[in-house]
Amino acid sequence: MSMDNSPDLEMMLRRIIREESGLTAVVPEDKWRGGELVLRPGREGVQEKSWPIDSFFHKIVMVRNRLRTLEQHVNGSDLPDDTKVKLQSYITGCYGSLTSFNVLFADEDDRFTTK
Repeated sequence: MSMDNSPDLEMMLRRIIREESGLTAVVPEDKWRGGELVLRPGREGVQEKSWPIDSFFHKIVMVRNRLRTLEQHVNGSDLPDDTKVKLQSYITGCYGSLTSFNVLFADEDDRFTTK
């Protein structure tokens, strides 16, 4: 294989890794793209903080992906069943806590669920 094919090989490997690990490209809802997340303090004289929504969205997606990976490792481990159930309940609780961020996701399948 020549070096000219390396970008194609890299793209193919990235696609395979994403598909096998369950990590798919996720996009935010159109209305949020290019927007800004602003935290405005309740006290006067304290400076507000803002971030690009795209950066915040990326961090939320990374948390979701890491929870999915953790869930796969727990389910595939040799841990006793009662320990797996307990760990799975913590993971489900995390998903539940993160459902508030579902408003950011364009595709309903990418959202947090507690199924």
